[in-house]
Amino acid sequence: MTDLLHWLISPSRQAGRRRPRGMCKSDLKRQVSAVSAALLLLASAGFGDAGDTYTDGQPHGSSTEIIDKYLQATQTHEDTLRGVCMEVDINADVPSLKEHGRLHALRKISKVGQITYHVLGFQGDNTIKNQVIARYLQAEQQGQGDESLAIIPSNYKFKYKGTKQENGHDVYVFQLSPRKKRVGLFKGEIWLDTKTYLPVYEKGRLVKTPSIFFKKVDFDRAFAIQNGLAVPQSMSSTIDVRLIGKVHLNINYSNFAPSTDAAAADDPSASVAIPNLMAK
Repeated sequence: MTDLLHWLISPSRQAGRRRPRGMCKSDLKRQVSAVSAALLLLASAGFGDAGDTYTDGQPHGSSTEIIDKYLQATQTHEDTLRGVCMEVDINADVPSLKEHGRLHALRKISKVGQITYHVLGFQGDNTIKNQVIARYLQAEQQGQGDESLAIIPSNYKFKYKGTKQENGHDVYVFQLSPRKKRVGLFKGEIWLDTKTYLPVYEKGRLVKTPSIFFKKVDFDRAFAIQNGLAVPQSMSSTIDVRLIGKVHLNINYSNFAPSTDAAAADDPSASVAIPNLMAK
């Protein structure tokens, strides 16, 4: 992944470089692989350990108390969200290439937090399978636990915007502004459940893209609160890439349940490890 990032940002690939005349479809397909850098960031960003307990450097009464409770809730959340499995449907498409794909898989989180996928089926074009979906799955495995991208006060300023109702539930709304303009951080919002203080929704735009090929990267994530856990519900992203236009990625999660063989994923020889889709 590091080699790919160096390839994307190398000086020889200038931002103003225009598409050569006669560039064929196969040449454009090669650029789809550039989205893997953005997919790594989308897979890695999320709530994490508490870190420092402050909002924008000054105490703000009740809003600070909310953030403190959010940090407390998420500090133990990752340990609780282990030994579970869920079904995943991943849809991706590149309109300019008129190609799309859909992957159906079983996603498992082992007792030690390792994420593995057991692919149940795929329909669509190989470019989408190999250069978008498979790369996202690899990115999620590689990027878990990256505290430099976590939604915590050491990385973000939290500005309280008030409460609102969403699907019949009250949520606290906070505006997020990154403390540094760093690749992988975003400007947007996070909504917290007023009872559990866990996130139910995140949305934003990356403040700094990992490549000159990206114009912008927008995303949103939704969670459902089940038995005191913030269970993934959906994630969607639009990556605007130079030369090929927009790349759309939509993920839906369902059938969340304890895994009967989650411990198997801790074994390096386990058969449930993510298949190498790009080799097929």
